[in-house]
Amino acid sequence: MTKPCVGLLFGGRSGEHEVSISSARAVARAFGEADNRDRYDLKLFYIQKDGCWQSGSLAQQVLDSGAALPTSAHPQNRQNLWQFPPDAAEVTVWFPILHGPNGEDGTIQGLLSLMQVPYVGSAVLGSAVGMDKIAMKTAFAQANLPQVAYQAIDGSQLWADSCHYGQGIEQLEIEVGYPCFVKPANLGSSVGIGKATCRTELESALELAARHDRRVIVEAAADTKIREIECAVLGNDQPEASVLGEITYDADFYDYETKYTPGLANLLIPSTLSTSVTQDIQAMAIAAFKAVDAAGLARVDFFYGETTGRIVLNEINTLPGFTATSMYPQLWAATGVPFGELVHRLVQLALDRFPPSS
Repeated sequence: MTKPCVGLLFGGRSGEHEVSISSARAVARAFGEADNRDRYDLKLFYIQKDGCWQSGSLAQQVLDSGAALPTSAHPQNRQNLWQFPPDAAEVTVWFPILHGPNGEDGTIQGLLSLMQVPYVGSAVLGSAVGMDKIAMKTAFAQANLPQVAYQAIDGSQLWADSCHYGQGIEQLEIEVGYPCFVKPANLGSSVGIGKATCRTELESALELAARHDRRVIVEAAADTKIREIECAVLGNDQPEASVLGEITYDADFYDYETKYTPGLANLLIPSTLSTSVTQDIQAMAIAAFKAVDAAGLARVDFFYGETTGRIVLNEINTLPGFTATSMYPQLWAATGVPFGELVHRLVQLALDRFPPSS
């Protein structure tokens, strides 16, 4: 019997290109384990930073080195952007491990849907809503999930004129207050996020976020003495929640440098929260997963106030980091699903949700 061919898709036109390569290296190793070698044939497909697809030896070179392929300083022939490597036609199920814009925002999911081939993870709707923080929070609000106060900002309107700008700042101070966090609506990995405790800092944070996205979200800080809790979800229509993990760090907040610099953040798995709080968070994680119509996998992030006992939903990530040290696979390993079995279950969930066309 012919084994299904898994197309591991990584790289991409995103600021998280290198993170994607790291995730792909770990996933490829998992498919190299004995059980998965017997189950699947693996093919590698690498999307360069200029958008061109590579497979075979060039894709393998990227995995082996962990470094992106250099791209030409001159624009590529646009026709190259519309060509897939010939062996793409052999793929039975795609395993996209593309983080950030053009990878987890519904764009690649739409392309794979047009190919009529199953793929791991959320479809277009779940990916797009999960990526856009404003749409995400709107979906969470409709599901009556607890969140901090927030305001969505259209950058073009905020800076339209000095009068409107001043009114907009005052409205943020009244409705959100200080301290607050300012984030681009459509970026991951804590890119472009700033914290503000006064008007000067708020204006600077808005300018930083607006460099990355025309739509910005301003969120009230959660309670003092908060604990940052994460829960992994696995499944389609009947998703399961993992044990909880906790992030600790000494920085002012969990910014890009803290997240990706070894030694600046620590993961505690499982969290030491009480059984009742743990169960409440797990239930909320599944509710958040369903609220955005996610599928396959997601990591859901929460704040827990030690003083108030309040649980606040922060965000969902429908394509979380997948390196061996990333929170998502570690949470499932602690729940009893090791890395190799996890990638197998994700492929099976994709095949169940998107039966191959005949």
